Amino acid sequence: MGQFNTIEEAREYFAGDKFAMVNGITIDELSEECCVCSMDIREDHRNAMGGVMGGVMFTLADFAQAVLSNHIHKYTTALDVSINFLSRPKGSRLIAKAECVKSGRTTSVFNISISDDTGRAVALAVGTGYKL
Repeated sequence: MGQFNTIEEAREYFAGDKFAMVNGITIDELSEECCVCSMDIREDHRNAMGGVMGGVMFTLADFAQAVLSNHIHKYTTALDVSINFLSRPKGSRLIAKAECVKSGRTTSVFNISISDDTGRAVALAVGTGYKL
């Protein structure tokens, strides 16, 4: 069983993550196997060329990993996260799905896929968490 009894409990806990909240990230699904978070793309998320800043997608991936890793083992912090940007988002919303690949004694590894609301794959991240 996860650390959070309900998705509402997880949302309440992560309401303290001010950067994620100010950027409009929501926790949409949470289970032992995966976490889905999403956010609307706003004008202040765009770079000088009109595209979505890479940091916006990284923040979404990092947050989805944080929610799932802390659901698996409270408390966990990120040791390493890398991201590959695949395509420019075409939709108006970003969706991140984090899945745990390995949960060991002290570390865990996650794959986080990010798509837009048109189904377009826009980024793929891999993160390692350290269990405190």
